Amino acid sequence: MMASERVDFRNPISQELHEALSPEAIKFAVDLHREFSPQIKVLLEERKIKQQEIDSGIFPDFLPETEGIRNGEWQVEPIPDDLKKRWVEITGPVDRKMMINALNSGANVFMADFEDSLSPTWQNILEGQQNLSDAVKGTIQYTSPEGKEYRLGDKPAVLFVRPRGLHLKEENVMVDGEPISASLFDFGVYFFNNARRLIENGSGPYFYLPKLQNHQEAKLWNSVFVKAQDTLGIPQGTIKATVLIEHILAAFEMNEILYELREHSAGLNAGRWDYLFSIIKMFSKNPGFILPNRAEITMDKHMMIAYDRLLVETCHKRGIHAIGGMSAYIPVKDVGANARAFESVAKDKERELINGHDGAWVAHPGLVPLVKSIFEKGLDGKENQIEEYFETNTTANDLLTVPEGFITEEGIRTNIRVFLLYLESWLNGQGAVPINNLMEDAATAEISRTQLWQWQHHQVMLFDKRILTSDLLRKIVDDEFRKITDQRKGQSSTTLDIAEHMLYSDFLDKSRFVEFLTIPAYQVLKK
Repeated sequence: MMASERVDFRNPISQELHEALSPEAIKFAVDLHREFSPQIKVLLEERKIKQQEIDSGIFPDFLPETEGIRNGEWQVEPIPDDLKKRWVEITGPVDRKMMINALNSGANVFMADFEDSLSPTWQNILEGQQNLSDAVKGTIQYTSPEGKEYRLGDKPAVLFVRPRGLHLKEENVMVDGEPISASLFDFGVYFFNNARRLIENGSGPYFYLPKLQNHQEAKLWNSVFVKAQDTLGIPQGTIKATVLIEHILAAFEMNEILYELREHSAGLNAGRWDYLFSIIKMFSKNPGFILPNRAEITMDKHMMIAYDRLLVETCHKRGIHAIGGMSAYIPVKDVGANARAFESVAKDKERELINGHDGAWVAHPGLVPLVKSIFEKGLDGKENQIEEYFETNTTANDLLTVPEGFITEEGIRTNIRVFLLYLESWLNGQGAVPINNLMEDAATAEISRTQLWQWQHHQVMLFDKRILTSDLLRKIVDDEFRKITDQRKGQSSTTLDIAEHMLYSDFLDKSRFVEFLTIPAYQVLKK
């Protein structure tokens, strides 16, 4: 093999993890990378062109060239029996203990996450693949330092896996002199190791696809699925994938995305936190698209109602599930706070049920019984409500109506605190972080830092009539950093110091907006 056609590992693979990353699994993922990474590069360049168009004032709209797909009478292929009931889905990283708890939680589906809730250290990635293989075998177990044992129950949740987004690379695996696509690595290793056993178990290789921006990216994933199934001799259509609609551009192409994946589709999910992040990001330079405090952008705002109802309409018209958004609340010891959180979750999920969703997400096992009971009662014995179809006549203006609200100092402080504490934990190898009674992941950290950039860039007026200058923002950041260290009795940490430094050097002092925080942060993480 020529020097330019080789596979190199930048970090070792421990002996106990060799099974997860066998030479055969590596070759399978590498072959996918060699075939599809050129197309990924083209798609990522097209993202840049689209951003330039929006920066110049050309706003997104429904595509005239795909009107026939939107108006057509086609449907996706029938879904497997084990996917018909998806009342409550729990998500979390591929951590061994958390996986066992999630699979045993009573949820219908567990989405094991290599993306927003995982810090992608090499050890986390490899252990995650091993944990998934053990879960599929039914042998996964864990003993805590205190001696408590965790094992898989008799009726675990149906397993989905979310690989990393198309924009990310796995720099610990170099293929022909370049990092392997993180998406294809995560997908390829898991699929190769587990697809046949999943089918033997009466299930299948099921996935969640993150960060898609258009139907061409869905078409790429469909090609990957076809190639993977052909290579292993698995019938076409065995793979099923739910696409997270977590980008404003994807909202205009929901029909087209389902159409491209129609043989492999398991529906769409309202990934509302990343969706908000995408709106701030795509229109960050437009003074007419300045969003208020994150806490004010609730699902009763016009743009969010339009997005949510269009998703349900699209899915049910095509005969497939519409899955609601994440409830990030986590149970706490404070009885009053717990009651308020559960009441808020109940209202949110009742709203999703009424809007037509077939299920919804939670971040903690403690919320599973509540959400499951809401859908069980509301659906009155039905597995889903896919047959409930309605026309919304959603327009581009509906999706792009900026919600009213205020920007306050408290909102600025909340964003700073979430960003600093989350990035500190992420750099320490933890990607799902409890902050202020919420389970935060990369999506909420992204919202936090993009709002800070946008508010500072446009020097917005705060609710108290002050202008948010760079000096004022710096003063507030310094104060929040001091508060965190004071709470720790004057102790900082290396990673908290790095997080504060990166907030300025990588995200606030840049005239050019940084697309994803995880890209520069990954360069720190892997050192």
